[in-house]
Amino acid sequence: MDAASQRFRQDPTRPHAPLRTFHPRRSPLGAAAAEALESLWPRWGFSVHDPADPPPLDTDGVLDTRALFGRTAPLVLEIGSGMGEAVTAMAAADPARDYLAVEAHVPGLASTLQHIRDRRLGNVRLAHGDALELLRQHVAEGSLDAVHVFFPDPWPKTRHHKRRIIAPERVALLVSRLRPGGVLHCATDWAPYAEQMLEVLRAHPELSVDHDGFSPRPPHRPLTKFERRGLELGHPVADVVARRVGRTDG
Repeated sequence: MDAASQRFRQDPTRPHAPLRTFHPRRSPLGAAAAEALESLWPRWGFSVHDPADPPPLDTDGVLDTRALFGRTAPLVLEIGSGMGEAVTAMAAADPARDYLAVEAHVPGLASTLQHIRDRRLGNVRLAHGDALELLRQHVAEGSLDAVHVFFPDPWPKTRHHKRRIIAPERVALLVSRLRPGGVLHCATDWAPYAEQMLEVLRAHPELSVDHDGFSPRPPHRPLTKFERRGLELGHPVADVVARRVGRTDG
């Protein structure tokens, strides 16, 4: 393992939630990516798991976004930000809000750091690790303006469906962290997962699904290289956009 990614290696003895919703991957870093990780991570990143590289927390153990971003602004959480194309493009077009991108894949973190540097963005920060663990432990209820879950692992085998992040118990966690009126925006190019996403979000008592079904891709969600390749291969992409509106069960 190269020196730049050694610090991001997770301790295999560290306890996790019973099931991961992502599949950790290990890939070598190129020279430019390694340099970005070494020079930029201390300024713009933190670890969900490593106590030597913790998030800034207030006295209640809640993520201190003023310390993280240097201001108080509405916060968007992107889960599984990949190589960072989408989150940095959206942040560049939306300077009034702050974006926290959570990713487990180290090369994706390095790529996102390069995008942040090249675009000179002040409203993007990175977290390495499990977004659900971050939400459970350090994100206050009702504190997020939006949660983005773009092209999560579809776990296509039936026996792995229980690992999908868009499942009732995990969506309940995501929704609890949204402010009233906050948006949960999901996208996938795996048709059976798209149907499950729509079913799960429709069933949640505090969500209202836009169009009562799939939405056209909102113009603020940019096409990434990954998505373009899928479209060229004939993979239809589905967006599901839902808003927290409060309980309907009395």
